[in-house]
Amino acid sequence: MPLPTPDVQLEVTDGVDTTHPAKVILFNDEVHTFDDVATQLVKAIGCSLQRGYDFANEVHTRGKARVFTGDMPDCLRVSGVLEEIALHTQIEM
Repeated sequence: MPLPTPDVQLEVTDGVDTTHPAKVILFNDEVHTFDDVATQLVKAIGCSLQRGYDFANEVHTRGKARVFTGDMPDCLRVSGVLEEIALHTQIEM
């Protein structure tokens, strides 16, 4: 008598855990002005211009700042907008 076939369900992934929010990190550079960074942040994350300047100051003084937290598709969109003017970003899980 043959053995019963177990009911097995496989989940194939690319190894990236997307159940936790991702973060967009913006890095300092010596090219962009505070105005450039603040204005692009307004465009990317919809913050106020003052908040954009606050982020720009944090990036300048600390070397980097977390400027957005959210789903991976949203982080990719934010990162893409920031990189339109060649700002350097990284997405962390």
